[in-house]
Amino acid sequence: QDTDMVVNAFEVKGNIDYSKLVDKFGSKLIDEDLIDRIERLTVGRGTVPYLHRFLRREIFFSHRDMTKICDCVENNKPFYLYTGRGPSSGAMHLGHLVPFLFTQWLQQAFQCPLVIQMTDDEKFIFKGNYDEETGDNLEYFASLTIENAKDIIACGFVPEKTFLFSDLDYVGTMYPNIVRIWKAVTNNTVSGIFGFDGTSNIGKTAFPAIQAAPSFPSSFPIVLGAARTAGQFNSPNHDMACLIPCAIDQDPYFRMTRDIAHKLVPKSHPLGGKPALIHSKFFPPLQGAEGKMSSSDANSAIFLTDSSDEIEKKIKSHAFSGGQESKKLQEKHGANLVVDVSYQWLTFFLEDDDELLKIGTDYSTGRGEFWSTGKVKARLVEVLREIVDEHQRKRALVTEEIVREWMTERPLV
Repeated sequence: QDTDMVVNAFEVKGNIDYSKLVDKFGSKLIDEDLIDRIERLTVGRGTVPYLHRFLRREIFFSHRDMTKICDCVENNKPFYLYTGRGPSSGAMHLGHLVPFLFTQWLQQAFQCPLVIQMTDDEKFIFKGNYDEETGDNLEYFASLTIENAKDIIACGFVPEKTFLFSDLDYVGTMYPNIVRIWKAVTNNTVSGIFGFDGTSNIGKTAFPAIQAAPSFPSSFPIVLGAARTAGQFNSPNHDMACLIPCAIDQDPYFRMTRDIAHKLVPKSHPLGGKPALIHSKFFPPLQGAEGKMSSSDANSAIFLTDSSDEIEKKIKSHAFSGGQESKKLQEKHGANLVVDVSYQWLTFFLEDDDELLKIGTDYSTGRGEFWSTGKVKARLVEVLREIVDEHQRKRALVTEEIVREWMTERPLV
């Protein structure tokens, strides 16, 4: 039922109707004209060989002002990428990888700087605890930032164009803009968007401004060369637009940001200060193609630390099947691809469009090489093992010293 759908900044559950979600949030679907335009400005300029599969398959499906980012590219006006991660567990899972894989492609495709916010402060505010004997666990979330940063660096970003920062470390530099956002946004607005009430700690109410701040170049006086001198905008870099790739549940933060953005940029800013967004669909949990994958349920996720054997066991034991109960019924009716998790995961991670089409055709008709659930699961296991093995190999090369280098303030432009 559509009524079961819940999508907000803190909870995703139910059967997600993405068309209704776009209507509810007020974003726009990415249409063929925009896809063609992005392809012309990236593949057409020789920066990448082809469009990312997430665009080809409508996994990144919705946007705010992506057309204006294309205008910037056509007019040789610079922009930067901003994405982030709330470090809630030491091991990231495949669902966490989705926005970073796409952001890596965007950085290569548009040859632009990237800032990555690690919201260790947010995770403590929302999930931290205090013990009378041992104190609080703020440092635990700070340590997760380092571990998660290794996974993010392993995604292949350009070191000279990427700044990765912990809020606990960097918030002082952003503080003038955080104060400006606090001044511009009312408690009623924040409570209305995020559902906070009188029982919420004051950090929860204050935090959205901290996630909003990196949307503005002046939050990065050294990194983006956008310092404000005596409050004045005296660098052309203050006109840099910002593009945020994220899952659509993060959109509420930036609806709030866009409403007050004009107060933090010069009048010459090409988007009036508003960050542009490009939204992804949710990566479904193993148990069924509803909601999104969770770190808190080990059997709902494939973690980037899982062994080849663990990957195979989880897929074979836990991946929800849209196939029929018997060979005879499968050959007669075929599988339901919409609810079959193994097929859905292949749409995210199998690069070859022709092979994906063949798997979908075979499986949905109960004929051909991939006629059965077992065959499709076996192919998925091969794909995931390759991705996770490669990731683990790259991550093993990332030392804490390398993480510190990526987290050091330095000019990217």
